[in-house]
Amino acid sequence: MLSEIVNKYNNNSAYINGWKHMKRSSVVILLADIDGETNVLFEMRSKKMRSQPGDISFPGGKIEDGETPDETAIRETCEEIGLNEGDFKIISPLNILTTHYNLLIHPFLGYIKNIDNIRISKDEVDHVFFVPLEYFFNNEPLIIDSEIVVKRNKNFPYERINGGKNYKFKNGVYKSLFYKYKEYNIWGITAIMIYDFISDLKDKEMTNTVKVSN
Repeated sequence: MLSEIVNKYNNNSAYINGWKHMKRSSVVILLADIDGETNVLFEMRSKKMRSQPGDISFPGGKIEDGETPDETAIRETCEEIGLNEGDFKIISPLNILTTHYNLLIHPFLGYIKNIDNIRISKDEVDHVFFVPLEYFFNNEPLIIDSEIVVKRNKNFPYERINGGKNYKFKNGVYKSLFYKYKEYNIWGITAIMIYDFISDLKDKEMTNTVKVSN
């Protein structure tokens, strides 16, 4: 039995605990050079959408059965903003985001080769707009902390834990991020992902600077 387990896990690839019971989606942070300046593409979701109408997001959507996260990212980009696969390139996966409401998001970083080829799907996207990457380097988001408290089922077996109902359960903290760019409010998951990307990019630039100086 032990040898069988060792063989099965010799080349194991780990993932997120509990992912089979979670909803999963992919999004793409798309960069584009406009007049010599690197920009980030954002969508405003169509106001006809049942879910989050009018919110600002990145291209993306649900990972369908049989799809890999990067395949979803490519398909959704083509469907939502009308690019062909040759019009953009996926560079790399970014940090996976898990939410408290059972959603797992795979962000990817990519770039658009020609923004003139964008043809948005009006059923899903009201319009797209670009924000200079430099804006996110120079502006910190407003961050609001909210407490996450678990409401335990009335049948929760307190008798099985030390302390019973007096057990010192730990609550969580949910951070809501907000960027204000012109008339746009970029917030929520979209703001969390761009903030994480910018933080990671700053770390990489700092590391390269240290290497060069050494």
